[in-house]
Amino acid sequence: MILTSYSHVPSLDLHGMDRDYAKILINEFIEDNYKLRNEEVLIIHGNGTGVIKKTTQEVLKKNKLVEAFKIDNFNAGTTIVKIKKRFDK
Repeated sequence: MILTSYSHVPSLDLHGMDRDYAKILINEFIEDNYKLRNEEVLIIHGNGTGVIKKTTQEVLKKNKLVEAFKIDNFNAGTTIVKIKKRFDK
């Protein structure tokens, strides 16, 4: 999972969200991008107190459409998410 540029990658900014609303937004964002066949997305949670970052990781661990995720090496306030490939019948 190597991103060379962020310009073409869909992103979700969670700044100012509470944890319950963030959970809903993350799951909807992942589902929408799965349907759109986007393989990688960014979730911007910031650093702050770490509550939204922790919530993001918990939601991604449970989401069955997520193949993998990791904190961006260059920005600890962003998580890079790899979405499972969609196979239509």
